[in-house]
Amino acid sequence: MRYPHTTHPPKNPPSEPTTPAHTTPAHTSPADLRAALDARLGGAARAWLDQALEEAATHPGGHGPISVWELRLAEAARRCGPVHADAARVLILHAAAADTDALARVYHQGTADERRAVLYALPHLVTGPEARPLVEDALRTNDTRLLAAAVGPYAARHLDAHQWRHAVLKCLFTGVPVDHVADLDRRSHGDGELARMLADYAAERSAAGRPVPEDLHRVLALTGPASPSRRPADPHGKES
Repeated sequence: MRYPHTTHPPKNPPSEPTTPAHTTPAHTSPADLRAALDARLGGAARAWLDQALEEAATHPGGHGPISVWELRLAEAARRCGPVHADAARVLILHAAAADTDALARVYHQGTADERRAVLYALPHLVTGPEARPLVEDALRTNDTRLLAAAVGPYAARHLDAHQWRHAVLKCLFTGVPVDHVADLDRRSHGDGELARMLADYAAERSAAGRPVPEDLHRVLALTGPASPSRRPADPHGKES
């Protein structure tokens, strides 16, 4: 999987993500998401969410060309407000116990907002690598909000070293803050190949008279040798 870093990003990219990574639905348990929404939504919105979650739990599978809970995903922003729509969609997906096939269907048929919700839901719903193609697809876009959602906990667990390095480069290239990259410290430590790629990218930008992103220096500093207590505990750090 290769992500080009020699071309210019779009002049008018989608709005950059502003939500801190650690507060996104991907990093928050469904129980805590529900508690937060219950505390913040008005009565009508809470009633709608209660009904949507009950429908999803009662009819988790497909019914006809589209399941009822998928229709509720499309309504979430209008019913709960744009600020709370991501959390509401993740809760609906969780209540529906959406499997990889259902998540893929929503991702490929849904709006950008619904695709982002699927990416946020992955760490809550999929334990293995079978949903990795959805992350890979999001990483091929220049939609910064999708990219920010794609580099969450699921990607940290299941992207191999080659894919993960290019995901970090893609964030730097498109201006997605590396705060959104889950497990950045652990996966960067001692990664000499990532250090080489970052140095090449910095040299390329400098030669072209373009500024080097401040986040690049931050990640480069993290690639120093890992201490014994911080060595990767799984095989993600190996080149595939």
